[in-house]
Amino acid sequence: MCDTFVATASATSDGSVIFGKNSDREPNEAQALEYHPGRVYAPGAHLQCTYIEIPQVPVTRAVLLCRPFWMWGAEIGANASGLVIGNEAVWTRMPLNRKGALTGMDLVRLALERADTAEQGVDIMAGLLRDFGQGGICGYHDRRMTYHNSFILADPGTAWVLETAGPFWAAKRIRGTYAISNGLTLADDFDRAHPDLARFKTRGKPLHFARHFSDRFYTFFSASRTRRSCTREHLVAAGGQIDTALAIQVLQDHGGVTPYRPDSHWLGNRICAHAANGLTRNATQTTGSLVAHLHPDRSTIWATGTSAPCTSIYKPIGFAGEVLPDIGPLPQGHFDPASLWWFHEQFHRGLLSDFEQGHSLFREEQQRLQAQLIQSADAILERPAGEVTAEAFRQSRDWTESQISRLSSTAKNNRRPPRRSYRRYWEKQNRQAGIRP
Repeated sequence: MCDTFVATASATSDGSVIFGKNSDREPNEAQALEYHPGRVYAPGAHLQCTYIEIPQVPVTRAVLLCRPFWMWGAEIGANASGLVIGNEAVWTRMPLNRKGALTGMDLVRLALERADTAEQGVDIMAGLLRDFGQGGICGYHDRRMTYHNSFILADPGTAWVLETAGPFWAAKRIRGTYAISNGLTLADDFDRAHPDLARFKTRGKPLHFARHFSDRFYTFFSASRTRRSCTREHLVAAGGQIDTALAIQVLQDHGGVTPYRPDSHWLGNRICAHAANGLTRNATQTTGSLVAHLHPDRSTIWATGTSAPCTSIYKPIGFAGEVLPDIGPLPQGHFDPASLWWFHEQFHRGLLSDFEQGHSLFREEQQRLQAQLIQSADAILERPAGEVTAEAFRQSRDWTESQISRLSSTAKNNRRPPRRSYRRYWEKQNRQAGIRP
C-alpha cells in the first residue's frame, strides 16, 4: 500500500509545487536511496528492466531513486530536470499479467530517465504501456503479488495523475491538490486517455474510469479511501499554504491518533504505515518516503532513505555537486548496520516493543531537528549543495544513534507491551532479516 499527493502553485505557500509519497512494502524489503548520473548510449543499445529487456534511448537524465533493493525500477524518484514521479498499486477488473512486462516501478524509472516534464512523462508511460504492457510479480517474499498502477507526476509548473487498468489508461492535469491511495480515482473528466476507451461508453454516457475498472473487493480491503480522505483533509485544512513541513507531517500521520499503537487496528488505514500481521498488514510497512519542493529557480528533494517516516529525518538533496554522501552499501534483504536503511532499523524495530511510550520520548527532538534542517535548506543556494546534504545526513545519523542508545537504557521499562500476535509477527520478521533490535 502507498500514499501519494501533490499541491500545485495555487495551493502552496510560495507558488511552488509540493509532492509527497510514502512507499509501503514488506518489512524486510529494504529500499535503496541512490543517484544515477545521466548517460549517453550507442545506437542499438538495450536496457534490462526488472523482467524484460527493451530498447535504450540515446540519452538519459540524472535520477535520484528510492528503489526496492531487488528491482530495477523505483517506487519514487526525481530527475535533474525537476520531474518527480510516484506510483500506487491499484486493483482492477482487467486481467493481471504475471509474466514478462514492465512493472509500475519500471515505468517510474523509465519516465524519469527519459522525460523533462510531467506531461512528457505521461506520453512516455502511455507509449511504454502500449509497446510492452505492465505486469510481473511485484512482491518480495509474496511471489503472488501483482497489480496495475496509478501515478502522480509533477514538475515545477504542472502535475498530472495517470491511472491504468491493464493496457488502458486515463490522465488528468491537476489544478490545486490531488491524492491517490491504492484505488482508481478518475471519473469522466480526464484530459487524455487510451484511444480505445471510447468503445466502453454505454447509453451515450461518458466512461467513468474508476467505476468501470475498479475491483471493489481488493480496493475496499486496501483501505485506500480512508487514507486518501485523510490526506485530502490535511491538504484542504492548509488553506493554500502547503509547504515542505506540512508535506512531511502528512506522511508521518497515524490517522490523527495520539498516542498511536501499531497493534491497535486490523487494516492498513494509516498514511505512515506499520506492518502488523501476515494477512492484512504485511506489505504495509512504509519502507521509504520522499517530499519534493519544486520551484522554477531550484528544486529540493527531501528523502528519508529509511523506513517508518514517524521515526525518520527527511534530508535535503539537490542535483548539484556530490548529490549523495556515502550512506554505506546498498541495502539487501538481510541486516547490515553499515547500510543507512538497516542502521535505522535498529531504532525503528527497537521501538516496536512499546511504540506508544517510545515515540513520545523522541518526538519533540525529532521535530526540532527536522525544523532546523528545513530552515537551513536555503543554504543550498549559498554553499555547495553536497555539503548541505552531507551535513544533514550526518546530523540525522547522530540523532538516530543517540535514540538507539536511549532505547537500550529504557528497554526494561516498557509499560504496555503489544499484543502477542503482533510480537510474534515481528519476531519472525527479525529472524528472517537476522536483526536483533
